Amino acid sequence: MITTTTNSIEGRPIQQYLGIVTAETIIGANIFKDLFAGIRDIVGGRSGTYERVIQEAKNTALQELTMKAQGLGANAVVGIDLDFETIGANGSMLMVVATGTAVRI
Repeated sequence: MITTTTNSIEGRPIQQYLGIVTAETIIGANIFKDLFAGIRDIVGGRSGTYERVIQEAKNTALQELTMKAQGLGANAVVGIDLDFETIGANGSMLMVVATGTAVRI
């Protein structure tokens, strides 16, 4: 399955548009991640813990997106857009929404 943020795939003309596909992932951050991120915020530097949470959420959303596209008979998803939001009390959860167009190339 080819996935891309562009609206076309160079050298691979789109034969059929199968529809819009979306996938959502919500991941909660636990108290230990918050504690260590707070310390990192005070002393400076990157928060590898939160970076891993964001990466996991993004990967999960993209996997679900491709599964939905395959269910429509697609072999590619073009025009993928990823949106990241914090939700819940004090922004304690991360939501990733992936959208794209399922196509057959």
